[in-house]
Amino acid sequence: MFKLIQGDCLKEMDKLIAEEVRVDMTFTSPPYNMRTRVRNGKYTTREKSEHFSKKYDNFDDALPIEEYYKFHKLALEKMMELSNLVLWNFQVVTGSKEAIFRLIGDFNKNIKDIIIWDKGHGQPAMHEGIINRGSEPILGLEKNAKAGRCFQYSNFKRGELQDIWRIKRSKHIKGLAATFPIELAEKAIANFSPKKWKCNGLFYGERYNRCSRKKAWQTFYWD
Repeated sequence: MFKLIQGDCLKEMDKLIAEEVRVDMTFTSPPYNMRTRVRNGKYTTREKSEHFSKKYDNFDDALPIEEYYKFHKLALEKMMELSNLVLWNFQVVTGSKEAIFRLIGDFNKNIKDIIIWDKGHGQPAMHEGIINRGSEPILGLEKNAKAGRCFQYSNFKRGELQDIWRIKRSKHIKGLAATFPIELAEKAIANFSPKKWKCNGLFYGERYNRCSRKKAWQTFYWD
């Protein structure tokens, strides 16, 4: 069974929470705020004419830092209310760095561990003195996390799962700029979602390419 819900992800999560829906896992990769930059020591939005991060037709991907932080804090709180486990894929870029590190502090007791998605090659940085990004972190969070690194909800045995997942970027699909490798979703589901596969794919972005299992997978689509 496949269920697709189109709407504001925060509002749709509220509806499911009110209906006492519970899912085993949420795997999400929100926009990275790529069109926020620094100019003269201050954060600003990139010019529309700049050829940079044009993945979304109706979303600028350039929220003010404080707004970006508040949105993701609220989204993470709702995800943990809805899900046993949240896998949150993000990227530390100029427009997200301060918010990301604040969020890690806010949810430090909920974070069980970190997975590194090794994409194989880092695209050249935009300026001197900036490290190329060839990987992306994935945080694993649980609402009622106990002390330590042991996940309450997992399928892998001792010594089976490495913390570095070497999966190449997915190829661009026409009309779908913000694509996501199917192998990454499959690996997450295989290792963290029970056999009944009640799983939630929450996507903040405008478009998403596809999902991997012919089992229950609820997807939110935010305009």
